[in-house]
Amino acid sequence: MTQVNAPHAGPVDYQEVQAREDFQELRRTHRSFVFPMTAFFLIWYIAFVIAAAFFPDFMAISVWGNINLGLVLGLAQFVTTFLITGLYVWFSNSKMDPKSTAIRLELEARGAGLPEEDKH
Repeated sequence: MTQVNAPHAGPVDYQEVQAREDFQELRRTHRSFVFPMTAFFLIWYIAFVIAAAFFPDFMAISVWGNINLGLVLGLAQFVTTFLITGLYVWFSNSKMDPKSTAIRLELEARGAGLPEEDKH
């Protein structure tokens, strides 16, 4: 069994944790990446769909041999998805994880999240 020195062990008031400045900063950090990146990708995706639906001549522009602009832009959707995923992993590891780890460690030091028999 895990032994934790938790002098203030007890139930966690999650609303109190949510109201704390360090948690609010974590939320701001998360949103500062997620909202703009989501907007960027949705605009990019919708622009591709609109171009494919309403501008077939544009999408049919030959780029190289039988490869046209529509195919290149369609494949770029996949590349963009992988790039955004990689950026999010980097952002999460470098910006969010240190903040969330500090909050988690502080709560664990108080015995939060441990089964009753492990709170010693």
